Amino acid sequence: MAGGSFVSSGSAHYEGKVTGFVLVTCFVAAMGGLLFGYDLGITGGVTSMETFLIKFFPSVYEEMTNATEDKNQYCKFDNQLLTLFTSSLYLAALIASFFASTTTRMLGRVPSMFLGGLFFLVGAVLNGFARNIEMLIIGRMLLGFGVGYCNQSVPVYLSEMAPPKIRGALSIGFQMMITVGILVANLINYGTSKHKNGWRISLGVGAVPALLLCVGSLCLSETPNSLIERGQHEKAKEMLHKIRGTDNIEPEYQDLVDASEAASKVTNPWKNIAQPIYRPQVTFCSLIPFFQQFTGINVIMFYAPVLFKILGFGDDASLMSAVITGGVNVVATFVSIFSVDKCGRRVLFLEGGIQMFICQVIVGSMIAAKFGVSGEGTFTKVQADLLLFFICAYVAAFAWSWGPLGWLVPSEICSLEVRAAGQAINVAVNMLFTFIIAQVFLSMLCHMKFGLFYFFAGFVVIMTIFIATLLPETKNVPIEEMNTVWRSHWFWSKFVPSDSDVAAHTDQKAVP
Repeated sequence: MAGGSFVSSGSAHYEGKVTGFVLVTCFVAAMGGLLFGYDLGITGGVTSMETFLIKFFPSVYEEMTNATEDKNQYCKFDNQLLTLFTSSLYLAALIASFFASTTTRMLGRVPSMFLGGLFFLVGAVLNGFARNIEMLIIGRMLLGFGVGYCNQSVPVYLSEMAPPKIRGALSIGFQMMITVGILVANLINYGTSKHKNGWRISLGVGAVPALLLCVGSLCLSETPNSLIERGQHEKAKEMLHKIRGTDNIEPEYQDLVDASEAASKVTNPWKNIAQPIYRPQVTFCSLIPFFQQFTGINVIMFYAPVLFKILGFGDDASLMSAVITGGVNVVATFVSIFSVDKCGRRVLFLEGGIQMFICQVIVGSMIAAKFGVSGEGTFTKVQADLLLFFICAYVAAFAWSWGPLGWLVPSEICSLEVRAAGQAINVAVNMLFTFIIAQVFLSMLCHMKFGLFYFFAGFVVIMTIFIATLLPETKNVPIEEMNTVWRSHWFWSKFVPSDSDVAAHTDQKAVP
């Protein structure tokens, strides 16, 4: 044992089949993604509704309707108060992710999911019935707590319940539900945009997926990893029998027990994960969510209706364009589900990066050619349709690469003793930069203009090189065998000792 690391018994493949029970269980758990996705999709449409702005942000509405000539196309929605409505939720989610880490480890994955759904349910109700800005902000904070808890617990739950050979596909169920949530939100915004209190309906309907998750989590079973971690060994064996559909569970069970024993010796997972042996996990749990946000995807997801308005689409056309991109997002995620365990993580990451770069350069160039620096001009229908096509191609590339893999890879690479801490880092970094991008995007667009798309394209180049050089392939590797991946990598092998080195280190400590 070195630094609390787990040395596996060496069973690279466990017996078992894909049972109906595990499929249903993972589907119910993945509904946690609906909460995150619904909020991602709903805020852009709500903040473009005049009745909402008049009630809560009258100064913003007045500024927009009485815009002066210096408010060109790039700048007419540039207002920090308005963006704070969107971004404040993710600041609350950042704070909640650290509390959720402790809950997930000490109480289990399922209670953490239930708490996430409960927070989101209360927040959505408060937002739907909001009478003043205080109710609105408190509701947003509760929504943020719900997102923080669900984003912490659901990916870990899915990665632990899924058989290794389809872990990628089942774990991507979380991202699939995020895309479904975004699409549903866009459709609801489109349907309620003409209603006097349409914003209330849009915000209040968020209570539905929250209620589904709360009820669903009451029916879920805890993961074998979590049961062993909390000393419930017989229940863990029963659950392993149930989810694997075989009597020969002893090799996998023993590996889980060994991993739990190693984890139990770690009194402080935060201090432990800072050790050099966990350098790969810290690197990817930090940089993957960072790069995921700097693809620029949330520019589309948060502000799709606003962005399309800026680009000259009408009110209805901008909302419908947001629905189209949401539909592409859902369909493209299926590509990842069906290919991630066959083609692997690296291929999807690299192809998605190349496609996103090309599309961003084209979109930026089209906007530059039409609006220039002055921000004056409009697209013809043909040009607008072509622009929408390349935005959809960009969304599709993200949806089968950095979208789902940004949650899958960090959730599967951490051994049990640092899993809660690793996932907390992943969620915290994701929420921090989601908050930053949401808060500054409209100002960046105002000042950087079409160059903003080149800015994000530059980050896509950097992150694609990062994946190509430093990420080993993790497909079909049992989650408790993941250290073997680092030991065979040209760079990470410098930090992760081999089995023989660990054994030698243990023998030397045993010598009086």
